[in-house]
Amino acid sequence: MTVDIAIPVLNEEHALPGCIAVLHEYLADRMPFAWTITIVDNASTDGTRQAAERLAEQWPRVRLMSLGQRGKGNAVRAAWSSSEASVVAYMDVDLSTGLDALIPLVASVAAGHSDIAIGSRLAPGARTVRDPKREVISRGYNALVRLTHGAQFRDAQCGFKAASAEVIRPLLRRVEDDTWFFDTELLLLAEHNGLRVLEVPVDWVEDVDSRVKVAGVAATNVRGLIRIARAKLSGAADVAELPQRPEPQPTHPDAVLSGRDISGLRRLVSFGLIGFVATMITLGLYTIFRTWWPPLVANVAAVTLSVLFNTEANRRATFRDRSHPAGRVHVQSFVVFGLYCGFTSGALLALHAVADQPSRSVELLVLLVASAIGTLGRFVLLSTWVFRSRPRTDDREDSLT
Repeated sequence: MTVDIAIPVLNEEHALPGCIAVLHEYLADRMPFAWTITIVDNASTDGTRQAAERLAEQWPRVRLMSLGQRGKGNAVRAAWSSSEASVVAYMDVDLSTGLDALIPLVASVAAGHSDIAIGSRLAPGARTVRDPKREVISRGYNALVRLTHGAQFRDAQCGFKAASAEVIRPLLRRVEDDTWFFDTELLLLAEHNGLRVLEVPVDWVEDVDSRVKVAGVAATNVRGLIRIARAKLSGAADVAELPQRPEPQPTHPDAVLSGRDISGLRRLVSFGLIGFVATMITLGLYTIFRTWWPPLVANVAAVTLSVLFNTEANRRATFRDRSHPAGRVHVQSFVVFGLYCGFTSGALLALHAVADQPSRSVELLVLLVASAIGTLGRFVLLSTWVFRSRPRTDDREDSLT
């Protein structure tokens, strides 16, 4: 098992020697695997390359890669694509992330438990020291990633990551961004394609000598999130070359497995609970919006937001689905919800066509029955259409042969 740790640098003549000295000493004393440090100079204009050459001459396990194009993502992609190691990693030159998290990061990937492991400043147990403004911006951006893409990871941008070389190379060929959105795009594609991403809580101390331009990076990242959402909807984000994880199997040879499939019952219970919560959210939002807007506008806004919650909650809890693009799921769920609204409204229209002036209690009874039938229909459509099981790649190949 070998580990290659990339250090992307751009005009870091003064910071680089201290970084490599500390990292080299830590790896020599602590790392249980064979290791290499790769300094990736992406078009520096100061003495960074000369400093890196001296370090490579001083230590045999340090090598230099020089690129003519700038971009953190470009540097990481080049280092990981050319590496012959089993596990590839990268970290920022400022060593803001405590090195104590490096071995847990690498070991999880080396053992095959995770495909990608990332340092996280927002995971439980993490400790950070940084400017409140950057803290708010970071948390806001990562919340936006989770809200818009249903991401499970909490911190996309921490410069402290490791991955299986076998798994990461097909993904690298699909990542388009070469700058600061590279990390987020890589992780979104990984989760979309069913890879296991492990978050390791880290200690992180901000280096105030950062060259990151927050406003420019934020704009680039938002455009990137929109681009990835489109790729998911179109199917362009699917990576067929990735290895498939085997289905979970009992470890004990004499394990007694349940003979009764309760997945359907569990889904019904979960669907019902989520529906109840979504209804309460609708009522609460309608009450708030009604203070500003007319009834129809307030109702449409409240229902739209509650449907977004309902769909995402069902995707995560009821159907536990990660194989379908989140954007497509939400669009299809709105179609299902439209059919539900049409069915319940049609039942009331039919009632009024049969009876001239039905009582309010009869209206409520018809609406209750129609809602129950419509809810069952929604569940069936979600199960068989929105969240239908997709055939595995090898299954499709078998069917073709």
